[in-house]
Order: sequence, then C-alpha cells, then structure tokens
Amino acid sequence: LKHAAASAEETKVCAMAAAGGLDKMLTTVSRVGLGLGGLAALPAFCLFDVDGGERVVMLNMMSGVDDKVWEEGTHFRVPWLMQPKWYNIRLRPKLIQTTTGTKDLQTVTIHCRMLFKPDVDGLPHIHKTLGEDYDERVLPAVANEVMKATIAQYNAEQLLTQREHVSQAIREAIVQRASQFRILMDDVSITHLTYGKEFARAIEEKQVAEQDAERQKFIVTRSEFERQATVIRSEGEADAATMISEALREHGTGLIEVRRIDAARDIAESLGKSPNVMYMPSSQQMLLSVPGAGGGGGGQR
Repeated sequence: LKHAAASAEETKVCAMAAAGGLDKMLTTVSRVGLGLGGLAALPAFCLFDVDGGERVVMLNMMSGVDDKVWEEGTHFRVPWLMQPKWYNIRLRPKLIQTTTGTKDLQTVTIHCRMLFKPDVDGLPHIHKTLGEDYDERVLPAVANEVMKATIAQYNAEQLLTQREHVSQAIREAIVQRASQFRILMDDVSITHLTYGKEFARAIEEKQVAEQDAERQKFIVTRSEFERQATVIRSEGEADAATMISEALREHGTGLIEVRRIDAARDIAESLGKSPNVMYMPSSQQMLLSVPGAGGGGGGQR
C-alpha cells in the first residue's frame, strides 16, 4: 500500500511538471506569434509609398503641415503622428462653361478647356489654404470671372472676327490669376462659342441678304457683258456688210456668184446623201424606162 501511494504521488508530481512545461511553451509561442504579427503589421503602419506622378504633403499632428514635399518611393513615418496627404501632379483637364453678355448686349455661351497641375513647391501652401479639392475651389471662380470680364470688352461680331485675340486675352488672364494660387496652366483654349437665338437669326438673315446682293451684282454684270457682246457683234456685222458692199462695188457680182456656187454644192451634197432623192443634172439628156410608152425602142429618142 505504501509503495502504491508513493507511485501515485510521483505520477501526480510528473503530471504537474508536464503541465507547467506545456504552459510555458504555449506562453512562449504566443509571445513569438504576437511579435511576428507586430513585425508583419509594422510596414502597413510605418511605411507609405508615393507613386509616379504623385507627391505627398506630410501632416504632423504636433507641428502642423511640413514644408517638405515627399517624392516618389517608399518612406518611413511614425504612426498617428505623421499623416501623409497624396496629391496628383499630372496634367488634368477642366472644362468650364459660362453664359455672359457682350459689349452690344448679346448673350453668348462660351466653353473653356484648361490643362492644369499644381506647383510642386507650393503643395504645402495649397494644402494649408485650399485643401485637396483646390481645383474645384479655384478654377471655376477664376475662369468665370476672367471670361465674363473679357467677353464684355468685345462686340458679338468681334468675337467671330477676332477670336484668336479673344482666346489669347482669356488665356493670359487665367494663367496670371491661377498662378496666385500656385496652380500652373499648361493650356487654355476656347472650344465652343454659341450665340443666342436672336443673334443667330440676325446673322442668318444678313448672310441671305449678302447672297442676294451678290446674286444681283452678278446679274447686272452679266447683263453688262451681254450688252457689250451685242454691241461688238453688231459692229462686226456692220463692218462685214460694209466690206461686202465695197467688194461688190469694186469687183462686181463675182463674189455673189461664188457664194451661190458654194451654196449649190452644199445643197447637192446634202441631197445626194439621202436615199429617197434622185439628183438629175439639167445639162444632160437621160433615158428613162416609162412603162406603156409605145413598146420596144420606138418610145426612145
């Protein structure tokens, strides 16, 4: 009995020792797992990437927006303390449409297309004063103000005849105003320019009137040319008649006879080509067979 009790006590001690060792092993494994998980999560919290065509402005929760602009690549940051703000520095299009009045009180609708990008060195200033949606805050207001002020200096007709000059004036004004907000303009162009219905109808009526005037001018010019041609033709016929009269007076009727012979020859050629006409010269005697005329050779002479 004593021996059995001692064996049971030893078994109990061994079991407790094994349980303690297992507990220590599990604690070590959990600590290692937590450490590996922390190492795996470290890049997501402490590293950030800046892609091509992008820049980052860093917001420091203690000191505010840093003046440094972060370029492409992978960079380190302190979690929570440093918060990156991404900005796109590629060229982007922006279409602005506005309706305004001209100098002669005509209503026009103008479409302006702009290609813009932020000034890289001015990104901290843009983030401090405007924010990430700086283009929506600045460009519509600037473009509308510039276009309305520029269009008001020209008449509706001048917008058509001096469109290049108007486009250049709008471009220069928008570039100058946008640079004040650290926004760079690569291109500014007028894509559409439409007028009100009344002005469009007036232009159409003017074009029709100009076409009618040109048509009437052409008719008058053609009539004048026809009159001159008739006068020249009459003068030529009169000169020809005078020359013929002088020729007849000097040389007799020989010319008339020649013309008569030429006319007779032409008539003979025309009649000779016809299959239903027989030409019989009057200068010869021709024998014809006439049925029922005396029989035999007695009827020929």
